[in-house]
Amino acid sequence: MAPGRWRQGRRLLRALLLVALLGPAACFSSSFYSPGEPRSSVRVLCGSNWSLVLQGQWMLEFYAPWCPACRQLEPTWESFAKESEWLGIAVGKVDVTQEPGLSGRFFVTTLPTIYHASDGVFRRYRGSRTLEDLQGYILERKWEAVEPVAGWKSPSSIMMHGMAGLFHFSGWIRQIHNYLTGTLGVHVWISYAIFILATLLIGLLLGLVLVLISDCLCPAKSKHRAETPEEAISKENAENAALEQPDEAARLSADEAADVRDLSDGEDAANSSADESEEDLALGKESGGEETEDLSEQPLAESETESTVRQRKSQGAEKEL
Repeated sequence: MAPGRWRQGRRLLRALLLVALLGPAACFSSSFYSPGEPRSSVRVLCGSNWSLVLQGQWMLEFYAPWCPACRQLEPTWESFAKESEWLGIAVGKVDVTQEPGLSGRFFVTTLPTIYHASDGVFRRYRGSRTLEDLQGYILERKWEAVEPVAGWKSPSSIMMHGMAGLFHFSGWIRQIHNYLTGTLGVHVWISYAIFILATLLIGLLLGLVLVLISDCLCPAKSKHRAETPEEAISKENAENAALEQPDEAARLSADEAADVRDLSDGEDAANSSADESEEDLALGKESGGEETEDLSEQPLAESETESTVRQRKSQGAEKEL
């Protein structure tokens, strides 16, 4: 076998091993190319080597094969990558259809999207997409005037790690849906029903796992646990205190009742004395009234006796005449 064919066979074997290990979304570096095609200077990035952009200076493009604007930019981006050596930068690209996790990590919402990275600090490129403008952006250091991406939105932040996982999970679900409806010929609504049932089952399983974890971290106290001597003494003291409380309450109620009776007796005595004094006053008034009546009747009686005596004398004188 010729040495050239042997080298090509080894490269093909390495490519097959990479596909088997990383799956259909595996990325290929610029070292794997067809012998009949010109070698590209653009570095293809994927989920396994994207951390390269955290070191040095990079210009990174996010594209899709079906995007017309991306196709229009492709030759310009290739020319820009060929001049990357004397510009002192690295030029890369990411296919969002094959790398949904990276598109979520960089929160790509429009295509094509270009980012500039300098030692892990990312800036969004919003200028013209001509070769001259791209070169001037690097040579004139125009990127220094652009506000960098906020720390919490940086692709290396914890939040964007979660966003990347969410996008990757959505891409995985889409691939399963396409496999069910395309390869197996399952109806679309049946595929939806399968995903709904899977969601419910996963939710129940996660809930069970959370319950088990909570029971392990915070176990319930045993009801038949043996009491310590200190606990027994404190329990006995509490029971004795609970028994003494009704007796004290009964004594307090008896004392309160006695006080109430004393108060009521005092009030009755005061009321009776007041009534007696009122009766004495009334009797005194009546006796005074009787005395005044007797005094007034005495002159009347004397006047009546005098008048009778005078009448008798006049009658005796008339008889003598």
